[in-house]
Amino acid sequence: MDVTAVRTYVAVVEAEQFQEAAIDLGVTPQAVSKRVAALERELGVQLFTRDARGAKPTIDGQAFLPHARAFLDAAERAMASVRPGHRALRVDVIGRRLSLAGLLRGFHRAHPDTELDVVTLFDSASALSAVRDGVIDATFRAVTTPVLRLPPGVEAAPVLDEPLHLFTGPDHEFADAPAIRPDQLAGHRIWMPGNTPGTEWTAYYDELAAAFGFTVDAVGPDFGIEHLLDTIADSTTLSTFVSEQTPLVWPAGHDLRRIPLTDPTPVYPHALVWRPDNPHPALTVLRDHLTSAYPGRPRDGIWTPSWTENPAGPRTGPQP
Repeated sequence: MDVTAVRTYVAVVEAEQFQEAAIDLGVTPQAVSKRVAALERELGVQLFTRDARGAKPTIDGQAFLPHARAFLDAAERAMASVRPGHRALRVDVIGRRLSLAGLLRGFHRAHPDTELDVVTLFDSASALSAVRDGVIDATFRAVTTPVLRLPPGVEAAPVLDEPLHLFTGPDHEFADAPAIRPDQLAGHRIWMPGNTPGTEWTAYYDELAAAFGFTVDAVGPDFGIEHLLDTIADSTTLSTFVSEQTPLVWPAGHDLRRIPLTDPTPVYPHALVWRPDNPHPALTVLRDHLTSAYPGRPRDGIWTPSWTENPAGPRTGPQP
């Protein structure tokens, strides 16, 4: 099976558009289409449905996705085991549209000569195992949650405490508020279809909901950010959370609102996770860049979950 074709297929799934995948891969959209078509011929199935809004995996495409990622991981390990000399610093982010990708873009602007290989691993356990095994050099995660523990020999340090905003349509009762307190959400339903059981972000929002008396509703399939924006825009009761630095663009007619949460401000605790014995020279540069820019967590005026990592210094995972 063609590794390049499989990597292209995964890139289209993540980007949700052939053109965006082409930009990520540094090739033309025509090259992306040809690679996907060749893979579809080899497999004997259609992997995507395409319309004006982008590309979505078919049922066969969804079934193939975890195996494709495992295939690429195995291929990368095989090549890395014999690859001499320098390689790009490989860093995992949960999503390319999230604020963590912005942190890496800031690092790249400050160190343009450092080659980066940005990957997206949805599953936290896989990301931490990849750090432990040296498949990737670092990942961004919220550590020491009830569901996420550092493996032996792995360390973490806080790099970003990101405030949350409430995200509503124009007819929601909080739409015109300049800011609200979290306790004003008591009794409300916050729609978050991307909350997957067993993930660190679900653990975060579950504790936030328990602390301030609202309900997190994860009902319904997660059709992606566009569907979420469309639904929130038309609802008088549904709202969701977005992080302060998450870039979002929506049609002008939606008139969506981002409302800061204050007194206290819930912040999501992002940490950089790495192996201290990783010899990649750019890893130290990345760590220094991120930790030097981290202002430290204030003691007052914010909310973090009870399991949040102490930001005083890195934590080493439990030793066997």
